[in-house]
Amino acid sequence: MMYPKGRGLTTGYSCDNLFLTMAIVEMELNKIRIDENRGEQVIVLKEKQGERLLPIVIGIMEVTAIKMKISGVNPPRPMTHDLFYNTITQLGAKIDKIIINKLENNTFFAKLIISVDSRIEEIDARPSDSIAIAIRAKAPIFVEEEVLANTSK
Repeated sequence: MMYPKGRGLTTGYSCDNLFLTMAIVEMELNKIRIDENRGEQVIVLKEKQGERLLPIVIGIMEVTAIKMKISGVNPPRPMTHDLFYNTITQLGAKIDKIIINKLENNTFFAKLIISVDSRIEEIDARPSDSIAIAIRAKAPIFVEEEVLANTSK
């Protein structure tokens, strides 16, 4: 199902014996901004098939993990996000996508969607961690249409 201007799509997946359907929009990491005056790091997601932007304030550790990976820097030992990604893949699972699915009290929420054998598992996660892991897995990043419509610039 398409939404106005081709912005959204409907996806469904089964999790814990429920079939969930939601309108989601694929995004891509557009830029990372450091606001030194306010001491904030902001990642900006951009709609892949449109112009909407979604800024998300994240912590210094997560911005460092994201910047290291996109810059091609490989630390001598696995960092936390690398460890989690390596563990998931070595157990035979695959990170299918991440979905930023809620905004509550100025806090974004996300889900890692992981396939294990013939099951789909949904894991609650912070968007910053989810994006750091999605970059490692080369998995798509989605935002629920409702969240994007209410927060995008």
